[in-house]
Amino acid sequence: MHYRRLGHSGLFVSELCLGTMTFGGSDDMWGHIGKLQQEEADGLLKTALDAGINFIDTANIYATGKSEEILGHALKNLGVPREDVVIATKVHGPMGEGPNARGSSRGHILDQAKASLKRLQLDHIDLYQIHGFDPATPIEETLEALDTLVRQGLVRYLGLSNWAAWQIVKAVGITQARHLAPIVSLQAYYTLAGRDLEREVVPALLSEGVGLMVWSPLAGGFLSGKYDREGTTAEGRRVTFDFPPIDKDRAYDAIEVMRNIAAEKGCTVPQVALAWLLHQRVVSSVIVGAKRVDQLTDNIGATEIQLSEEDLTALDAVTKLPEEYPGWMIERQGEYRAHLMQER
Repeated sequence: MHYRRLGHSGLFVSELCLGTMTFGGSDDMWGHIGKLQQEEADGLLKTALDAGINFIDTANIYATGKSEEILGHALKNLGVPREDVVIATKVHGPMGEGPNARGSSRGHILDQAKASLKRLQLDHIDLYQIHGFDPATPIEETLEALDTLVRQGLVRYLGLSNWAAWQIVKAVGITQARHLAPIVSLQAYYTLAGRDLEREVVPALLSEGVGLMVWSPLAGGFLSGKYDREGTTAEGRRVTFDFPPIDKDRAYDAIEVMRNIAAEKGCTVPQVALAWLLHQRVVSSVIVGAKRVDQLTDNIGATEIQLSEEDLTALDAVTKLPEEYPGWMIERQGEYRAHLMQER
């Protein structure tokens, strides 16, 4: 397992992060993702820790707090030293019926941080992330609330999730202008089946030194290798919970190339998908969730896969985004000066 800096911070996290969205679901939306209870969660966490994973991600909204509770108990059950793990959680989604029991207002953030700490049985959160963009709350209010938590010692680092490039850059500018605790990470969807992030968000992250945590790196299981164009496979999460949305024809093209690469390297299709992400400069950590230990073990094996330039070129050719304005114009006009930098 390798460790990478989270954005421009001094915090080092494992290149794979254990996602806990599969913890605690019942007969609701979360149940489609996972219904793991305590004993199963303990087993997954132990497998992750034994492999060198030190980064665990959850959210208050996952199974309406149950995921955090199970994770907190798992850390206690396994006797994990607090300094050995980096615990990340999130705030934004509805945690009650009232209009103020959701969003990124100061009140909701401060209340939910304390509630998450109680469920996790911790005295601080290592990475606290805003789970989505709140159009009803000024960004300044959100960032000042997060800064308050850092100054109180309840939170160490701050991140965002599912924000657009302009929102991220605006937030970074506000933290710098007002001398607030900085934004160090973005959690976002990025995969061979969906490279939309590369248009605006990836350049913004690289420009501002913000690290990327990737969620759903297998496109909700679509890149697991279980699905084909004929639809002969009728199992897996995608059958009952078809998310995130993807261009399936392009994804099938990618899977065909991934199968060839996997056959050559003696690995699995999911390992190729994860390895591709680990080869991307912008990525700090890839979040892997699992329902079984063998699934997690397979995911962990991706850290040993080295893709050649030929492999990367083949994957890029079949999954690259169609050209779109202003990207093609920026690239064309940038050629006037870019060659001067290459000559150095």
